[in-house]
Amino acid sequence: MLRELAPQVVGVLTRRYGDFDAAEDAVQEALLAAATQWPAEGLPHNPRGWLIQVAYRRMIEQVRAEQARRRREGLAALREPDDRQTAPAADADDPAARDDTLILLFLCCHPALSRASAIALTLRSVGGLSTAEIADAFMVPEATMGQRISRAKQRIKAAGTRFRMPEPHERAERLQAVLHVLYLIFNEGYAVSAGEELQRVELSREAIRLARALYERLPDDGEAGGLLALMLLTHARSAARTGPAGELVPLAEQDRTRWDHKAIAEGVELITAAMPKGPVGPYRIQAAVAALHDEARTVEETDWPQILALYRVLEGLSDNPLYALNRAVAEAMVHGPEAGLAVVEALVADGRLAGHHRLYVTRAHLREMAGDRAGAAEDFRTAAVRTASRPEHHYLAIRAGRLTDS
Repeated sequence: MLRELAPQVVGVLTRRYGDFDAAEDAVQEALLAAATQWPAEGLPHNPRGWLIQVAYRRMIEQVRAEQARRRREGLAALREPDDRQTAPAADADDPAARDDTLILLFLCCHPALSRASAIALTLRSVGGLSTAEIADAFMVPEATMGQRISRAKQRIKAAGTRFRMPEPHERAERLQAVLHVLYLIFNEGYAVSAGEELQRVELSREAIRLARALYERLPDDGEAGGLLALMLLTHARSAARTGPAGELVPLAEQDRTRWDHKAIAEGVELITAAMPKGPVGPYRIQAAVAALHDEARTVEETDWPQILALYRVLEGLSDNPLYALNRAVAEAMVHGPEAGLAVVEALVADGRLAGHHRLYVTRAHLREMAGDRAGAAEDFRTAAVRTASRPEHHYLAIRAGRLTDS
């Protein structure tokens, strides 16, 4: 509940007093107070009002701690009407205390921020994760992550951004940034790019929670619904992606009875409803592909021709070489491994995926399908060297060894 309330309270204080950095710090202190007091004293009648009131007091304490902040408080008081100079009572139904989570998401994905900074700030201010948790997820020192988040706040402040939804002419572009950041957070949780773990389920779940909150506020946006569907349909396979020792289990070898069929049903319902809502975008296409995988009882029963058609549509929307790499597998399943290998060789010549381990993984699988065991083993070994994920390295090295030994 605290994680869900945190961005709402940050939004209330930022909207009322215009200082995102100070509001975020004050709310963190209020959350700590709640985590300490509520288990002992019981849940207050109005938890959000309680947090707003405590955070407001912390904010005033911070202001009074520095003379410069006292001056800003006085100037702000002269500009604000009397009814905005006090916090609402904890049990009051304050009409101004609306849920500002969506505005906060847009703020954290400000165009002045780099992708890494936007992800970190979103997880901190909207997701409610601690700096230590975020640093651990991305395998950097806590101090480094703290500096990244602090710099992100300063950049937003320097940009002079008001706490409000973007204007209609810039909202579509900013929404794409929000969707992209949530997509990246989910992907990092579902398939960790580096380190000892294959998955960071807490990141995937947080991305799903935030995507659900976004969709609830923008139910008519097809891509918001498509992204949530994509996350649910992909995350539904998480339990089957690892074996007893934490080893990677590829899609073709997974026990599909371990998939979360409730999440699959919700994802299919979402993508079915989202498809007609405006021009189709990449998240809806990817969700449709995920649905076809999830609804098939076996790899062989998968509707590969439909998946191939969807990847061709996806490539028409974006010249992303990873889309072409995924299409190579679909080409192989429909037209044979040589057709898939032709797509891979075109990507090798293109050069944008040069050195990317997934290029070698895909070519290894297709070479194995074509009967080229030596070539497949070589590609698996190359991919194992190039990946930064230890579980993936282990899996690829074993695959190379089996092809070499047999």
